[in-house]
Amino acid sequence: MNIQSNYSKCFDDDGRLKRTGTFWMATAHIITAVIGSGVLSLAWAVAQLGWVAGPIVMFLFAVVNLYTSNLLTQCYRTGDSVTGHRNYTYMEAVNSILGGKKVKLCGLIQYINLFGVAIGYTIAASVSMMAIKRSNCYHSSHGKDPCHMSSNGYMITFGIAEVIFSQIPDFDQVWWLSIVAAIMSFTYSSVGLSLGVAKVAENKSFKGSLMGISIGTVTQAGTVTSTQKIWRSLQALGAMAFAYSFSIILIEIQDTIKSPPAEHKTMRKATTLSIAVTTVFYLLCGCMGYAAFGDNAPGNLLTGFGFYNPYWLLDIANLAIVIHLVGAYQVFSQPLFAFVEKWSARKWPKSNFVTAEYDIPIPCFGVYQLNFFRLVWRTIFVLLTTLIAMLMPFFNDVVGILGAFGFWPLTVYFPIDMYISQKKIGRWTSRWLGLQLLSASCLIISLLAAVGSMAGVVLDLKTYKPFKTSY
Repeated sequence: MNIQSNYSKCFDDDGRLKRTGTFWMATAHIITAVIGSGVLSLAWAVAQLGWVAGPIVMFLFAVVNLYTSNLLTQCYRTGDSVTGHRNYTYMEAVNSILGGKKVKLCGLIQYINLFGVAIGYTIAASVSMMAIKRSNCYHSSHGKDPCHMSSNGYMITFGIAEVIFSQIPDFDQVWWLSIVAAIMSFTYSSVGLSLGVAKVAENKSFKGSLMGISIGTVTQAGTVTSTQKIWRSLQALGAMAFAYSFSIILIEIQDTIKSPPAEHKTMRKATTLSIAVTTVFYLLCGCMGYAAFGDNAPGNLLTGFGFYNPYWLLDIANLAIVIHLVGAYQVFSQPLFAFVEKWSARKWPKSNFVTAEYDIPIPCFGVYQLNFFRLVWRTIFVLLTTLIAMLMPFFNDVVGILGAFGFWPLTVYFPIDMYISQKKIGRWTSRWLGLQLLSASCLIISLLAAVGSMAGVVLDLKTYKPFKTSY
């Protein structure tokens, strides 16, 4: 037997089992991560900025994200892009290319952001589950019943589902969940777009203005003042940034791709297709939602009850959102799960609780490898995100804060810094200056978005009671 030949057929150059990810699997992972709950807040975001700035800002976010993501794909391998040392995670890439204190800073920001995304998705899923209940309530009472209800039970239901799915051992094994989630994301985005088009046709005109929501407009949060107009515009930047936030798991997705061809080539194609498709969807959903409702565009297009009928179609769309978020939660949480479990295995290598795997036969499925540490730690993680979501159920503001907090460092700064280091781009050269100017501009946008979103949270807290929020 030719051992070397058998080795190369079964294992990759790093001694791990052959990766089996394809262009389409990577695209599904990215679309699952990108077309998340963020798409539902885009009509509201465009409403704050208006017909001029709204689409332009959204398109610019797409261009920046595409450019920096392509830079980041080249950081999967240190040195040579085909034979260089593999970096399995975003943090490992920063460690091998930049090193020093930047590694700890990157890890802190990345994992806090992933934790925050899990909270945001729990809130979004519960809002969609309530929307199904409320739309049926409205329909059966012919609009006479206000149908107020608490979100707590729905968050707990979502949490129970995530406890089960979080026991899927690693990223490679959630590919099927990503494909289902990607299909669901197209489903609810298409419904939102279709309802927006129908509403515009019903109105026989496009609502909205060139400069966005007008001062003096009465909203659910009160009358819009000149100060609130500024805060809301800045918050809209955070919502748009969040809608494109997938760089934090790009390296982890790339580590599932088989080669040849070189991983960065496949990933670049997947990134380009994914961002192009999602940008078209984002522009259509955001702009048609604004055209349909104008200044009254809801914070969540399918649950803000701008649309009431056909109620069964809204139910399908909201069910698709919930299914999508079940998958998206896992796509974003798996890198954090893996980090904690690898660190624990290094810390306590002789502990059976941490390292031992027990084969559990499951009928019609095969053998499941049970690890007690994985079971306990992932369950605690889901319980914690659910508890915090119940404490802070502010969908738009959480989305804005997450977008602002993660956009500059993870989507722009580290990819640019690693690219400069990898390619040995000299200081004060035209390319170096251009990259630094891009980074500085995005930093300013992130800071402004953070200020706007924090102002939104402060406003929400004035009428907030822990665990008693109802819709």
